[in-house]
Amino acid sequence: MALKINDQAPDFSLPSSEGGSFTLSKNMASQPCVLYFYPKNFTKTCTAEACEFKNHFEDFRNLGVKVVGISQDNVESHLKFKKAYDLPFELLADEKGQVLAKYDSDIFAIGGFLGLSKRVTYLLDGQQKIMAVYEGFFEAKEHVISMLEVLKKK
Repeated sequence: MALKINDQAPDFSLPSSEGGSFTLSKNMASQPCVLYFYPKNFTKTCTAEACEFKNHFEDFRNLGVKVVGISQDNVESHLKFKKAYDLPFELLADEKGQVLAKYDSDIFAIGGFLGLSKRVTYLLDGQQKIMAVYEGFFEAKEHVISMLEVLKKK
């Protein structure tokens, strides 16, 4: 069942590019955040999406919202990706796809031959309730723009 606006976001813990583990309920206690799930580091659309979040990082920070990316890449790959594109936000490694499944962003087949996770972005309030959802596999900028539009209306 897909997560919807006003649903409680499932809690989770994952290895982080910042070292150690990131736990949603602990790290984001009383702070809104954007969780964006993406298929793979260094791919064209995923790189464009990450760079779009980087380009608007100050906008999110000024609104008091933390940005966190999640994919099935390992922490080593995340560290290389962050360094290559100077990404100022945390990336989490969901290598087994367990959090992807909780957020209804599990692996699916494109054209029946390539399994990749969905590209979906969630905006969570400080109590980890979902304020907005944007899903679009081939879009990069739209994920960022959609979240900023919701935040600016609040």
